[in-house]
Amino acid sequence: MQDIEADIIVVGAGLAGLSAALTAHERGLKVIVLECAPEDERGGNTRFSNGAMRAVYQGIADVEELVGEIGAEERAHTDFGAYTKEEYFDDLARVTQYRTDQEMADLLVANSRDTMRWLRAKGVKFFPLYGWQFRSPDGSIRFAGGSAVETYDGGEGLSGSLFTAIERAGIPVLYRTRAISLIERSGRIVGVKARRGREVVEVIGRCVILAAGGFEANPEWRTRYLGPGFELAKVRGSRFNTGDGLRMALDAGAMPHGHWSGCHSASWDLNAPDVNELAYGTVFKRDDYFYGIMVNTRGERFVDEGSDVRAVTYAKLGRVILAQPGQVAWQIYDAKGTPFLHEEYRHRRSARLRADTLDELADKMEGIDKASFLQTVASFNKSVRRDIPFDPSGKKDGRCTVGLTVPKSNWAETIDTPPFEAYAVTCGVTFTFGGVRITTNGAVMDLDGAPIPGLFAAGSMVGGLFYFNYPGGAGLMGAAVFGRVAGAGAAEFVTASG
Repeated sequence: MQDIEADIIVVGAGLAGLSAALTAHERGLKVIVLECAPEDERGGNTRFSNGAMRAVYQGIADVEELVGEIGAEERAHTDFGAYTKEEYFDDLARVTQYRTDQEMADLLVANSRDTMRWLRAKGVKFFPLYGWQFRSPDGSIRFAGGSAVETYDGGEGLSGSLFTAIERAGIPVLYRTRAISLIERSGRIVGVKARRGREVVEVIGRCVILAAGGFEANPEWRTRYLGPGFELAKVRGSRFNTGDGLRMALDAGAMPHGHWSGCHSASWDLNAPDVNELAYGTVFKRDDYFYGIMVNTRGERFVDEGSDVRAVTYAKLGRVILAQPGQVAWQIYDAKGTPFLHEEYRHRRSARLRADTLDELADKMEGIDKASFLQTVASFNKSVRRDIPFDPSGKKDGRCTVGLTVPKSNWAETIDTPPFEAYAVTCGVTFTFGGVRITTNGAVMDLDGAPIPGLFAAGSMVGGLFYFNYPGGAGLMGAAVFGRVAGAGAAEFVTASG
């Protein structure tokens, strides 16, 4: 294979990399994309997502701009609400314990609405995100949580639409091409060395954009940075996100930034493969915990299942579950809760148990302390405030427990109506939070706080945005926003440097 040249080299073909490539191409630059995965596994973590994106919107008119006209019947039973910049900032600050980098948060929020329009112009199809909303008993829907739309066919559709745009733009994508090191000449990053099979090739350009994701698929790095036990966590996304881009950037003198011991970690089915496969996508999600209770093998509840809406709690539960005995927990529902469970709970590979009595259910739950479990459920049932109505319409209803060491703050319902179901869950890691520090135009900063000439970063490689937790839909939004920022910044750098 001959060495290759381009103005801008993009490493990684997920949402961030493709957004960067398309943005740079719009500015008249010659772009090439390197993707370590084979073509049939291309797309990074984007393809494994459900396609929800958190963006500022002012109401139904903004939603219709993305999804098309909404019919009168849909309008009549749906309250789409709105999501302001102030609410977005508040959510980011609250869930990250007020550590989110203000400049990064500003970029994300300020550019979210325009980026959605840009994606739509690139051929991405959107639909109202009904699956994340609460439904009232009368069938009405109230949108809550900030994400109003999802992409058609989830992450698969999002990725496919952008690859179509890449092909139309004539941007070449080299598959099975793993970047292994950066090339620096005269103090400037000008390309990468990449491996194709056992062959090493130099890809030379005028600058490089790293968009190669985090290190969630690298068990050694997970253990090193996230902590002991994380080598046992299951990987929810791409097997190719092993930290290559971060290693290359750090080797070039990049400044580490953000929560390197933090990650998006959710409740994931115990029967899922150790590393997810595209054929499964999101079927192992177990995010309806607030309709029931969760217990560990000691039979004890260990988390407030109703502390807040799903969008701002689900991404931190995996770490809590991993800390339980055997790195496993059980989600427990009765006949009142199971009608609310999403379809993925019914997947044939679900670690699902069903029984007509709690006693029989406990007998089927491997490793559970039966006596403690039955006592936990009995105590929980007695503690529920029955004078407060249960309200699944999209807001915290205040129906709570009283007198328990671990409370349930909202949506507390007794577990007493057969049949009963239990789902075994563990920790699933989606992406890591630690990354490198960038400027507001996407340039990677060195250890002295100066931009590294010719080096830009986007997506999960950008540190400082998420700490401890994240608001649902902000990951994909950040990938698109920072991809566009890096693409524009790289194009400006190349143009200015001649």
